[in-house]
Amino acid sequence: MALLEIRDVTRRFGDFVAVDGVSLSIGAGEFFTLLGPSGCGKTTLLRMIAGFDQPDAGSIVIDGKDMVGVPPEDRNVHTVFQSYALFPHMTVEQNVSFPLRMSKVPQTELGPRVREALEDVSLLGMEKRYPNELSGGQRQRVALARALINRPKLLLLDEPLAALDAKLKERMQLELITLQKEVGVTFIYVTHDQEEALALSHRIAVMNKGQVEQLDEPAKIYGFPKNRFVADFIGECNLLDCSVSAVADGTMFLDVEQLGRVTAIGANGTASGTKGALALRPEKVSIARELAPDACANRFNGHVFDYLYTGDVTLYIVEVENGRRVEVMLPNNAVGRSSKFFEPGDAVQIGWREDAGSFLPD
Repeated sequence: MALLEIRDVTRRFGDFVAVDGVSLSIGAGEFFTLLGPSGCGKTTLLRMIAGFDQPDAGSIVIDGKDMVGVPPEDRNVHTVFQSYALFPHMTVEQNVSFPLRMSKVPQTELGPRVREALEDVSLLGMEKRYPNELSGGQRQRVALARALINRPKLLLLDEPLAALDAKLKERMQLELITLQKEVGVTFIYVTHDQEEALALSHRIAVMNKGQVEQLDEPAKIYGFPKNRFVADFIGECNLLDCSVSAVADGTMFLDVEQLGRVTAIGANGTASGTKGALALRPEKVSIARELAPDACANRFNGHVFDYLYTGDVTLYIVEVENGRRVEVMLPNNAVGRSSKFFEPGDAVQIGWREDAGSFLPD
């Protein structure tokens, strides 16, 4: 049985439907992420799991018990907010022990349990410091220790890394993964950051306009998006408008606007004339001054229109002969080379294998 079951949950605010008939099942020990743009309903759903808000329809079941009418303090669920919500007048030790003191845990148990919690988050030795004496990453770890000290069944994290700089965020992502494995608590994580979701999660629910667009493992969501929204929202993606001209023996023949005939992997039964888009990740596209003759099933001549250099990779915008612009990502890993391979105006060929893209019907 799943640890958490969300069954057809809906939440309205006047005429606005924030969460629209969402159903999810989350297992014990899972790192599960609710991912989506601002206003998609992910934080509203998290607040209903925590008990801070109530659904207008549907049910939320934790460990087999319906949570209707159960207040937040009786749910064995803790929440870590983006602000961390630490008490500024309390030391690290006092902040972390606060839930135990509210639960009337005997004084003799407080010290060992606080030390254990601080050890879990690598903060031993900082017990007497106040929040204003800590870095952003340290404050976050205090908030995590306080949330985990009672070993809740569920830990809810609402954009906890949003305020951190890039290097600290990366380090805290690694720490979160390690911590979640060590303590074995189910994490439900809310973020709008696609890279963060892909890096941390066992499974991701991509939300849009109050509904779940796709629920799957990170690699499947990235590699096999279900629709245009998911393909466009998760990472960089070329969405090439097209229509199906034929499907035969597992190969789909597509007429792509401003590009021409393209072959892709397809399912027999897709009707000729079906309109949609070919979702093609930039890193799946090859680029060279001249591609090897048998390198790609789909190949086109063009020139470099522009580029975006980001250090480890360069994103090239290539304009092909019919005017379509295609993004191509190339790692900057050539020995002895310190920058990009091509300049704007350079004549190039681009190409990709027929299994590189996914056809998404409208």
